[in-house]
Amino acid sequence: MRLSWTLGFAAAVVFTKTVAACGGCYGPSSEVVHERNVRRMQPDATGATVGPSAELEWGQLNFLHTTDTHGWLEGHIKEQSYGADWGDFVSFSKHMKHKAGNLGVDLLMIDTGDLHDGNGLSDAVLPNGVLSNPIFEEIAYDVLTIGNHELYLSDIAYETYSNFSKVWGDKYVTSNVQIVNPTTGLYEYIGSTHYYFTTAHGLRIMAFGVLFDFTGNSNVSKIIKGADMIQQEWFIDAVNYDKPIDLFLVIGHNPVRADVTDTASTMSLLHSTIRSMRPELPIQFFGGHTHIRDFKVFDDMSTGLESGRYCETLGWLSMGGIKSSTFTGNKVPRGVANPTRKASNSSTSSLVYSRRYLDWNRLTFEYHATNSQADTFDYHSGLRVTGDITDIRNELNLTSLYGCAPETYCMTCQAYNTPGNIFSLVETALGAIVVNASRATIPRYVIVNTGSIRFDLVKGPFTYDDSFIVSPFTDAFLYVPNVPYALAKDVLSSINGAPLNDKRDLFGIMPRTVSPDSCLDPGISMVSSHSQELKTRGIHRRQVVVTPGYTTTDDFGTDGDDTPHSNIPAFTQPNYVAGNASFPATGTADVVDVVFLDYFASTVVSILNSLGGTYTDADVANYLDPSFTTQDYLPEYAKLYWQANVPNCPVGQGVGYTDTKRI
Repeated sequence: MRLSWTLGFAAAVVFTKTVAACGGCYGPSSEVVHERNVRRMQPDATGATVGPSAELEWGQLNFLHTTDTHGWLEGHIKEQSYGADWGDFVSFSKHMKHKAGNLGVDLLMIDTGDLHDGNGLSDAVLPNGVLSNPIFEEIAYDVLTIGNHELYLSDIAYETYSNFSKVWGDKYVTSNVQIVNPTTGLYEYIGSTHYYFTTAHGLRIMAFGVLFDFTGNSNVSKIIKGADMIQQEWFIDAVNYDKPIDLFLVIGHNPVRADVTDTASTMSLLHSTIRSMRPELPIQFFGGHTHIRDFKVFDDMSTGLESGRYCETLGWLSMGGIKSSTFTGNKVPRGVANPTRKASNSSTSSLVYSRRYLDWNRLTFEYHATNSQADTFDYHSGLRVTGDITDIRNELNLTSLYGCAPETYCMTCQAYNTPGNIFSLVETALGAIVVNASRATIPRYVIVNTGSIRFDLVKGPFTYDDSFIVSPFTDAFLYVPNVPYALAKDVLSSINGAPLNDKRDLFGIMPRTVSPDSCLDPGISMVSSHSQELKTRGIHRRQVVVTPGYTTTDDFGTDGDDTPHSNIPAFTQPNYVAGNASFPATGTADVVDVVFLDYFASTVVSILNSLGGTYTDADVANYLDPSFTTQDYLPEYAKLYWQANVPNCPVGQGVGYTDTKRI
């Protein structure tokens, strides 16, 4: 492991902003961080009230899977279903490893990438992840792989290559991702191409780690397309390895289920390729990137699990019936439930499976680790990690308060242009805050893409941390001045009908046809325009019990969610929204400043010309200083308009609860 994080190290890290928030920090200002010895979760987090409905099924081989954590190691401070932090997960993982040992079975810890860009714990310093990665490393993962968010920026790519990958050695598998060695100038793999290992009880496994066909990386790295990788000699040799293999393990920041418009996912290609060469062996896939709960059956000996996002979900998979001449454990562990389900009704294979999606909270962890004996749950190492997270949050001033959000503003649970819809709030805030003082009297449309919002804003304290959570992007505001009103009034409707940009300057996206930034926050892009339900198989909603949350339908049905939840509506949202200001009472004007974000500037110019203009890129200029970005306008709005109840903000329950309007 790398050296432990200390507060002194923070001085060597570049802080991304100087916080000038009002009202100080919310919560008890006299709280002592060393209360960690008795405190569960983070000091300001809330606990779940409804827990799991059944014990886990344990098999011959078992997995715990994380993906797309995006820096949420503090947990969801204002959402009780996901309130555990990484220290709680450390304690839980140790309990589960110990339990596996007692049962005489194997348990492997898997992660499939995207460790930052989404939370202040990872993003409030440069390079992103330099403080959160050592916290992440406290979990004893068995196999890991890289995500696209490790590759957008060169400094983060080199942090991953020089530090993070070295912690894990051969366990960090990047089968199709290379980086320029700064010493030699030559490309080399960030991690290992493949990893052959034997489990504690003798299962022999060949592992690959494959990123989807990503194209938004910086120029210091290279992604080998899946179709090219499977033809490389090393891959063919690894599949046909000269030592016995009991199971292929394919992990990847890669959707386990690709729709027909998605040509970047390569899991199906990997399945068909390995299956054609080794038809007799099981293949187990673990995916990520689309931020959903999903389980896919590839064939009678191959399944794939995808385990959500943002530390909301911990994936569980258990298997039995694996044929191995060297396995020394219990094929059917006693005293616990066992997996019994075949991959398909017609399967003649000996393999059986169980999958479960665990809510990320203490109640869930305690239930499965210690049968609700909460007083025996915490390991010293878990408490230490919880305390370290608290220390980092304090050091980075993440709890500094901008204002009190008066209600919950969600991304999809409310219809567009209704109270409680975050994009209605965005339009109001853009009109109020994004103004060039020298042009304040000139009417303006301020257009942003809905993908610039990453997460819901829950009623309660709106803090420095929340500014990263809700909108982590740093896009600057550009404009075309003095556009005739006849053209300007149609830009928003036209751009909502235009093809989407296929990548961001900073973050990049997978090409999709529904919504911008769908790889960063697929919640919007997965919404069906006619059903008002989330259309991917990974997140469907059904009415079950009292607390709102995930209800999942996958290839095994509707019983995968560890804690049953009730329905949360999902409404279609536009791709772009706009605030406006300084219009006269008539609502029209002779000329209008058309303001927009830097990364889709060329699209706006094209739209204006399609409407009858004759503009070029030379007509585009900075509307505000480039240091003022999409991460700034909501905090500024909160400072001006959300000062009621500061500093003692009443906290809501979260998305889908009764204090969210019209749910």
